Formats: sequence, C-alpha cells, structure tokens
Amino acid sequence: MAERQDANAPSTDSLAVEQTDVTIGLSEAEATRRLSQFGDNALAEAHTGVLARLASYFWGPIPWMIEIAAVLSAAVQHWADFAIIFVMLLLNAGVGFWQEYKADSAIAALKERLALWARVLRDGKWQDVPARQLVPGDVVHVRLGNVVPADMTLVGDGFLSVDQSALTGESLPVDKKAGDPIYSGSVAKLGEMTGVVTATGMRTYFGKTASLVQAAGTVSHFQRAVLRIGNFLIFSTLGLVALILGAALYRGDPLVETLLFALILTVAAIPVALPAVLSVTMAVGAERLARLKAIVSRLVAIEELAGLDVLCADKTGTLTQNKLTLGQPVLFQASTVDELLLAAALASRQEGADAIDQAIIEGAGPAAPLSSHQVTEFHPFDPVGKRAEAAVRHGDQRFRVAKGAPQVILALAGGDAELNAKVQAAIAELAAKGYRTLGVARRDGDAGAWRLLGLLPLFDPPREDAAATIALARRMGVDVKMVTGDHQAIAREIAGTLGLGQNIQPAETFFGTSGKALDPQAVAAADGFAQVFPEHKYDIVRALQAGNHIVGMTGDGVNDAPALKQADIGIAVSGATDAARAAADLVLTAPGLSVITSGIEEARRIFERMTSYATYRIAETIRVLLFMTLSILVFNFYPVTAVMIMLIALLNDVPIIMIAYDNAPVADRPVRWDMETTLAIAGLLGVLGVVSSFGLFWVAERLLHLPQPMVQSLIFLKLTVAGHLTIFLTRNEGAIWQRPWPSWGLVSTALATKILGTLAAVYGWFITPIGWRYAALVWAYALVWFVINSGFKMLAYRLLQHREARQAAHLARVEGWLLKHVPVRRPAFMKPGRSHAPGAVRMERK
Repeated sequence: MAERQDANAPSTDSLAVEQTDVTIGLSEAEATRRLSQFGDNALAEAHTGVLARLASYFWGPIPWMIEIAAVLSAAVQHWADFAIIFVMLLLNAGVGFWQEYKADSAIAALKERLALWARVLRDGKWQDVPARQLVPGDVVHVRLGNVVPADMTLVGDGFLSVDQSALTGESLPVDKKAGDPIYSGSVAKLGEMTGVVTATGMRTYFGKTASLVQAAGTVSHFQRAVLRIGNFLIFSTLGLVALILGAALYRGDPLVETLLFALILTVAAIPVALPAVLSVTMAVGAERLARLKAIVSRLVAIEELAGLDVLCADKTGTLTQNKLTLGQPVLFQASTVDELLLAAALASRQEGADAIDQAIIEGAGPAAPLSSHQVTEFHPFDPVGKRAEAAVRHGDQRFRVAKGAPQVILALAGGDAELNAKVQAAIAELAAKGYRTLGVARRDGDAGAWRLLGLLPLFDPPREDAAATIALARRMGVDVKMVTGDHQAIAREIAGTLGLGQNIQPAETFFGTSGKALDPQAVAAADGFAQVFPEHKYDIVRALQAGNHIVGMTGDGVNDAPALKQADIGIAVSGATDAARAAADLVLTAPGLSVITSGIEEARRIFERMTSYATYRIAETIRVLLFMTLSILVFNFYPVTAVMIMLIALLNDVPIIMIAYDNAPVADRPVRWDMETTLAIAGLLGVLGVVSSFGLFWVAERLLHLPQPMVQSLIFLKLTVAGHLTIFLTRNEGAIWQRPWPSWGLVSTALATKILGTLAAVYGWFITPIGWRYAALVWAYALVWFVINSGFKMLAYRLLQHREARQAAHLARVEGWLLKHVPVRRPAFMKPGRSHAPGAVRMERK
C-alpha cells in the first residue's frame, strides 16, 4: 500500500497537529481512512514483476550459451538436439525461478515475523498495532528500547533521549522534550514520552534519505568458500573445454558440431545452480528454525550458528523463569513493611509493568493505598543510572521515591560506614540464598535528604529444563557461560543448581576503566560473569573472539545492541526491545535456552546439506569433465554425444533441488567450513568416477566388442546412474546405510530420474538403444563401484581425522611448552589446563 502515497497530498504535519486530541487519539474509522489516503507506514520497495523475473533467466552468460547451442542445432538441422536444448533452457529457467521464489518467500515470511509494533492510543484505549498501520495524527507512546516507528512531535510530560546516529551521524544520544521532533528509525535510549505522528512511510526523514542508509548485503564465510570453488570449477571447465575444442579443430572435426559439443559440455559442467541451491537450502532451513521459535534476521547467520562454540546466556529469562516472587523485606529506615512496599510500588510502572514491577505491585497487595497517591513525574528504570524514580503528591505532601540497584540507592542515600556495612551484609546473606535485591529510598519535599527505607529480596527460580539443556549444549561442544547483572553470590547459587560450575567472576575482575580484557584465556576459563553492565558484554565478546571462539551472546535491552552486533551470532531473547531485535542475528519468540540448542541442531543440519551439495558438485564436475577430456585427447573418442550431455544435465537437476529437504545428520561438535577436506573427498570421488568410467569403456570395447554408438549409450547410462548415487555418498562420513536415512523426496526423485535415464538408453530415446541386458549390466557395474567408492570415502575420512588428531596433539605440546616457559599474566582464579570450549573442533581460524 506504500505506493499509494502521493507527493501532492495534504501536509501530514498539519494533519497531525490539527484536531488531534492526545487524550483519546484517533478513532478506528479515521485511522482506516487515513491509512487508505497515505498508505502503509513502510519504505517503498522496488518489486520486479513475475514475467520480468522469469525473463531474466533467459538473459546472461549461461542462457546465452544454451541459446547459441539451440541456434547451431537448428542451423545443422539436428531437430532432436534442438528440442532437448530448448527443454533444457526452459527447465533451467523454471528451476532458477522456483528456487528464487522459495528463497524470497521465506525471507518475506521472516520479515513479517520481525515486523515492529507500536503502542497507539485509539478511541481512548491504548493498544498494540503493527507499525506499518500507523497514520499521521496517531498518538504513540515511545519507551526505552523502542525503535521510533514514524516521524513524531513529542507532547506531554516526561523526557526522552534518543540515538539518531544512523540518521544524522550524531554519536551521542540527543535529549528531547515536548514540542521536539523525533525521527523514524532512531532508538529510545532513556526515558519515555508520547508523540503525535507527523509523517509516515516515504515522507519520513528516514524515508527521504533511505538510499543513504541502506545496509550493504554481507556474504558468509561458507558462501565465499563455495563461490571460490565455483569460480575454480568454471575456469577449469573453460580451460579443459578450450583444450578439447583446439584438439578437435586440429584433427579436422566439423566446426559447427564441435562448437555445439563444446558449448553444451560447458553448460553441463559449470555449477550453474550453486548460488541458487545454497540460497534455497538456507531459506528452507530458516523456515524450519522459525517453527522452532528461532527467527534468523540474516540467512547467512545460519552458518555462524552451526559453528557456535561459546554461548554467553543471560541468567534472567534464559536460564531462569523470569517469574519473580517477593521475599521477606529487610527494613533500615522504614518504620513498617507497608511503608517500604508502598514506596517501591509508587516507583514502579503501573501499566505495562515488567517482571520486577509486577512482583512489587503484587507484593504490595490490593490494600496498598496507591489510588490516593498521584505520581506527577516518573523516570523509568534505565540500564545506565540503574534506578527508577517518581515524584508523588499525597494530599499536601510532596515526596520522591526511588528503587534500583542496592549500591546505587545506597549511594543516593549517602549512608555512613555502619549503614553501608549492614546493607552489604544483608545483600550478601540474601545473595547466598539466591535472592537478588533492590534498594528503596524516599526523600520528603524538595530539600530533604534521601532515606534508605530498606531492601526488597526477589527470587527468580531456574527454568525446569535449564540444567538438562546446558548438559545437552556441552555434549554438542558448546560452552555455556552465565551473564548476569546480579551479585556474584546469586550467580554462583543459580550456577550450582544448573551445573554450570562455580567459577563465576565479577566483570570488574577482567575489565578496568579501559574496558579491555586482561587475558582472553582467563575470560574463556570463567564459567560466568556477575555484576555485568551492558558495556561489559561487548568486551566479553571481543575477548572470547580474540581466543578464536565463535561466540553467541544473548540480550534484550537497548544497551545490549553493541554486544549483539559484535557477537558472531547475536541472539535477542523472547520479549527483547526493538533495538535488540534489530541488532540481533537470531530472534527468539519463546523463552529458555532449549530454543537456542534446537536452533543449533537445525543449523548444523543445514550446514551439512550445503557441504554435501558442494562436495557432490565438485566430484561430479571432475568425474564428467576429466573423463571427457582424457577420452577425446588420448583415445580420440567422444564417450557421449551432445544430446547425452544435455540429458545428463537435465536428469541431474531434479535430485539436486531435493538436497535442501534431505534428512541431514547433526554433527556432535561445532562445524566450520573445511576446504581441504571437502576438496580431498570430492577429488577422490571424482577420480574414482573417472577410473570406473574408463573401466566400463574397456569392457564395452575390448570384451563385448560393441559398436561406438552403443558404447556411448552405455557410458551415458553409467554416468547417469553413478552420478545420482554420488549424492548418497556425500551425505555423511560413514557407511551408506548410516542414519539418518535419506529423505523420501531425495530417494524418489533420484530413483525416478535414474529410471528415466534407463528407459532412454533401453528404448533409444534420442540415443542408440542398448536393451535391457546391457542396461542391467551397467546398473550392476555402477552399484559395485558405489560400494567401492563408499569404502574409499570412509578410509579417506579416517586418514584425514587421524592426521587432524596428530596435528592437534602437536599443537597441544607446543602450547604446553609455551605455557611452561613463557610467563603469561592470569588472574589467580584461572584453572591451568582447562579446556576453553569443551569438545569444540576448530577447523579454520576465523
């Protein structure tokens, strides 16, 4: 609907200001009318029509080669060849279009799941609506962590500090007051206020400068590696085809037919479907992750998730239930418990309360005289000041109340050494029992001193599945580290319950005023971090990455955004702020750690599918192209005709599509792209394919004394059957019967295409017929070599693993010598010899 916005429409600023009652907002009927007039609150996107997208698949280097081949076939009146080439052109276009459609549909669905919502006043009631439905004149409430959904003018009381660096380049947050404008795309860093929408969609400041703030697309390590392989295969194919073409012309072969053969061989050998298969595989995997309540904001983040070996998990809501219960309050300068609870409840948000505020309000109970107290000013909790504060009027009385981190409230009250000692002792005693504490203070009048009323203990029990999930994560090679702003004693109590270990260190142990880690190895050795501020999370991630770890960091607040961006896989937990969700690679829609471990399992399956396809594609290119080249150069014999090459390419396309849906195994450790192993296995399978093809060539010519056309048909059937069998060899590292078994979709499509190839060879569809007897011989020959290839593959993997084990042992010896002879500064608590990432295998430095 964004395209309906008209540049000549009335000024949205005037519409927003005129006749807008900020106490009731717009009516639903008026909002609907304005939505129809101004369109969706969304940036205009360039959409290519279906026909234009389909036509694009007939334009480009590969389509050009197929089209030239079709023209050459028509020129020499090879109409059967022309028909097959034409079908190949249509099929390539159809498959490419379908794959792009699947990937785009998946991405669109993910964007829909990640769409922003806004708190809007309509018909006198506050409600949450999709941000794209905002219209000029809407009254919108913006609070800490929200991404501003549209251009607005602030009204009413309160204060707001916004980060608009992405729009204006200002590095520091900007303080705003009533009457000031705020712009779509900026982030609320402190406070909360209400505003009236003045512009939406392309009329916003962000919309007008959208072309200046577009983020460039990124390419993952896996994509770069596979595309390097693709480029290598393309240049190798062009070189070998040029060699074949030169030799054929030197021998005086017909020019047109030789050129036709070279074009078709190039098209068949080049891995045209490489990017499309990768995109579809990741898109299909992203859909499955979304069903597991884990939404990826970038498809390429799937690879990082598969290689994750350190997960820094927030305690609250991820390891615990985020269902706080109020314990027995500790009084200091409050006369009664009711006085303490009333002050705490007045310093809490009444509407849309978070877990802490809700627990306090419920603890105060219905008897608390909240209705007789008027809150005239409210400053919500922010992660920098670590406290919430409210100005209250009760009859003729005026006073202020505050609640927050005990050390902050204690500093506010300015107690003496004796009071400080009592507070610290009470905090430590409660923390040892697993309670986190909040301090509550009150100041009478404007000139009075703050009084520390007391402490409120809060308990957040561990999630029932947390301990089992942590144990599972460790078996998967992922080291889980607790990150919490709570006291060290609380963190140790929860960590002991969850089986995380007791090496929980305060963040200040590692990070001084410079914010730099003392020792990455010491950070990696800790089981968790307590008394963590948001800026510490960023430093923790940097320190772990310096130790060559692939790091995941969870977060929910606006100040967590830098750490989520820096992490290899930033994870916004369920209920996270808009800013955290925008910075994260993975957005969870259900609480708990089990969502993350399920996501890791699925990401590793996706990675295995992509690795399987890359290995298959390399092996197949080597098998076909090297056999062709050697046959033509050494024996002056064309083992297959141009028509056969096209049939092989057509029959190969269908099973390749189903790789994205295969039942891939789950690696028991973090996986990273290993180019050397992939090339070794693919090269081995490719060379064995060449040997087996020459073996059949020798049998057909020397033992069976078959004429050349029948030899070519036998080779065609062998390449078709054996090529599809290679897909099942590259699925895993073990025996072909090793679970998980192939999906029915992969088996059925591979079997169907093999049957079609067999029927074409038996009955002579476009090629010389060979009959059922020779077809059965080829099948038996291919199956025997399938078993032989499987044995060689398993042996190769064992040799490679043995070599890796020897290299790892050598590196361990070198590290041990260095640790013994080279002094390294470490905190006293660090445990010598501890493994930094249990079970993790690093295949490549990132």
